[in-house]
Amino acid sequence: MSELKEFQTILQIIVSRLAQNISNEMNIIDKEALNRLYASKLYEKLEQEETKVWHLSVPTLYSLFMDEQEDGKIIFPEEA
Repeated sequence: MSELKEFQTILQIIVSRLAQNISNEMNIIDKEALNRLYASKLYEKLEQEETKVWHLSVPTLYSLFMDEQEDGKIIFPEEA
């Protein structure tokens, strides 16, 4: 499997789990959770393999997503 294909597969899994988390925590339907995630700055960084944001855990990504929703800013942990 090529590196790009591998990354895309990993990204799909992360996005699915993260959207499910957003849906559950915000009490919104999955489609709305996905729309909010896709519209976020976090997703913009997440889909760029070289940023390595996809290395972060889903709970950490959820926390970053909520920070962005609340004040429009994302402060990535040092490991990203």
